[in-house]
Amino acid sequence: MHLWPEIARGAIRLGYVQAGPIRTRYVEAGDTGADEAVVFIPGTGGHLEAFTRNLLPHAEHYRTIALDMIGHGYSDKPDHDYEIRHYVQHLLDFCDALGLARIHVHGESLGGWIAAQFAIDHPDRVATLTLNTAGGLNTDPAVMTRVYNVTMKAVAEASPATVRARLEWLMHKPERVTDDLVELRLAIYTQPGFLRAMEHILCLQNMDIRMRNVLTDESLAGVTAPTLVIWTDHDPTAPVATGERFARAIPDARLVIMDDCAHWPQWEKADEFNRLHLAFLAEHAPAA
Repeated sequence: MHLWPEIARGAIRLGYVQAGPIRTRYVEAGDTGADEAVVFIPGTGGHLEAFTRNLLPHAEHYRTIALDMIGHGYSDKPDHDYEIRHYVQHLLDFCDALGLARIHVHGESLGGWIAAQFAIDHPDRVATLTLNTAGGLNTDPAVMTRVYNVTMKAVAEASPATVRARLEWLMHKPERVTDDLVELRLAIYTQPGFLRAMEHILCLQNMDIRMRNVLTDESLAGVTAPTLVIWTDHDPTAPVATGERFARAIPDARLVIMDDCAHWPQWEKADEFNRLHLAFLAEHAPAA
């Protein structure tokens, strides 16, 4: 489950593109000329390497992309709070910059919140939607406090130990956190100015800001894309009931529960995740 072996055998492109005002880091594989692609969006404080175990299996069939959203990873970090509208605009600009007419958008955690709102706001640009332990529907103050505290500690007191603690929070079994994943995230979190960026990222853990950005059953009813909801039996952010609520609210959505996983099932049980996600995509899009 180390980063490089998962992508070393394939042809990938890691680079930057100007997505509106945001210089954006991304990785892609597969048919890079296609105007339709699978796009993976990571969660709060995350980065595109969350999907290194998924990139090549998907690229066998589709143009496949993962990116660092505004404020995240090695993409630009403007000095303002990042609310959902900013992420949605960034994703739209990114799609335009890469010539993507439609995307199979997969979002994990915060990425799912972004993906859902993108599907609501830009239905013509979304071929399918996958919500992986998605945020935006739950407003549990205890979880919000936990996310804020463990994340800020990993940046303000950045060390292998604090970063590992943040990553272990994502996993059902702590041994699934690898040394190279810790080293990479520590490098990201110790960039100049990253503490300020993380404060902007975590604005959504402020209840007042969160409530003006939340998804609702009514807004989710506006999703028209075929939708897969992936939840887990040990998610630390919300119970399976939240996944069930997503699936009820979105017309004709399908819910799958992955066992022995917490908040990163695409990493923790990558083979199972890849099989179920690719099967869902195959129902709704011809493979290359």
